[in-house]
Amino acid sequence: MEIKHSPPATLLAKLTPTVTAATYLTLLRTLLVPVFAVPAVSYGMSVKSGNPNEALHWWAVGIFFVAAMTDYADGVIARRYNQRTRLGAFLDPFADKLLILTAITILFLLPWGENWKIPAWFVGLVFLRDAVVWAGIAILRYLNRSVEIKPHWTGKACTASIMFTVSWTGLKIIPINPIYPVIVTSVFIVLATHQSILQGVQILHQEKSRP
Repeated sequence: MEIKHSPPATLLAKLTPTVTAATYLTLLRTLLVPVFAVPAVSYGMSVKSGNPNEALHWWAVGIFFVAAMTDYADGVIARRYNQRTRLGAFLDPFADKLLILTAITILFLLPWGENWKIPAWFVGLVFLRDAVVWAGIAILRYLNRSVEIKPHWTGKACTASIMFTVSWTGLKIIPINPIYPVIVTSVFIVLATHQSILQGVQILHQEKSRP
């Protein structure tokens, strides 16, 4: 007997293999970004007004911590249970960038204290790295080159160090100016950007060398 799938069933059959537990965690991280932004902005405004609301501060820190932990968890699950998919390879860096750019922009525009501000040059460096990466992908796509997103240790170290810097600045517990983790993180950003450019150049050379 031949079984014919209805259009919704066919669509579900196509999507199910790519939407894994790791992907759901990545989607959760994406959804947590606006949930984090609301108390983060509200706390920054309360600090600016001279009457900081510490309840908002800890809500923002807690939500950011949960979102950051999903980044670690989805990677572990994907590797351990072989749940690496093309969808996950795209969504994971997208969710990371969305969370990171939101956090550093808020901490720059609405610092959570006099000595707890993300410097403007660091924000510019992070945005520049993302612009270089996405511009490179767009150029390769335009040239009809196959682009496969392969994680590299420099990119992982870059993301982890930015998360650490945001946490250091946001927690306001360690009485050391956040400029020190910012400088260390900047080194990883430069290394990761350099590696991304090298990968793009290698893809161009590989495609040209094919008969």
